[in-house]
This record gives sequence, C-alpha cells and structure tokens, in this order.
Amino acid sequence: MITREELDRRSGAADGGDERTLPLLTLAEFFDGNDDEESLAPNQWGDGRPPLADVRQRLEHLAARDGVAWVRVELHEESVEDDAGWIAAEAVAVCTTLVPEEVEDLVGADELQADGVVEGYVYPEDWFSEIPEVPEGYRVLSLVWD
Repeated sequence: MITREELDRRSGAADGGDERTLPLLTLAEFFDGNDDEESLAPNQWGDGRPPLADVRQRLEHLAARDGVAWVRVELHEESVEDDAGWIAAEAVAVCTTLVPEEVEDLVGADELQADGVVEGYVYPEDWFSEIPEVPEGYRVLSLVWD
C-alpha cells in the first residue's frame, strides 16, 4: 500500500502548502501489502463486505475487460489532512465504455456492499491528480460506498 510519506509527497502535503490533491492510485498502489480491511469502505467491513483480497480480484477482473481503459482507487478526502493517521477510500474510478449497470454486475456491487456506480468522480475532478488519459468514447464512472 502507498506509504503515508509517498501520499504526502504526491498530494502536495510534503511541501507544506495548503493546496492538496488526491492522487488516483493504481490497484497495486492501494492493495499491495494492504492488510487494513478498514482502508476501503470501512463502514461496510464487518457488515458483509468481502475481504480486500476479494475486492481486489473483482476490480482486476474488471480492469482486464474490453471497454475498460483503467481502474483507479479514489482516496477519501480526509486521507490527506495533516493529522490523518490512516489512508482510506470509499470509491473506485473506472474509465470505460460500459454503462453503470454493467459495471455493477461485473464487480458484484451488491456482494461488495457498494451503493452502486455513478457518473464521474466521487469528488470534483480538480480535487484529484495523476488522472490517466480518458480515451475518446470513454467516460469515468465511480463505484461508491457510503
């Protein structure tokens, strides 16, 4: 999982400025070595959401499909605050030609205890950094948890 130091550097927190962004993380950056089950959809962990390993597998399967350009983890806005001792996410961005219902079906949104798939990012786009190119004919959807 991305380290606090790396997140601070990439978000702009390390330079002491007030302007911070939320880097969109690859699946590897978020999931590799991550054993904190509450780092994704913490409100659903222990209440039916499968383990991180299962969530990752479903997202990797989605990322490998035709019509999906990329999948990135959208960090929670409080992850970049000065006193944040944690890194967490409650949404996953999917750049795709698929419709929301197809993404929900492919990842099993109900089994993931997700609230569904919405158009766009979970926060305003200018809150994010390191956004990959969105190919012509594709759009960004977000798989979200409350």
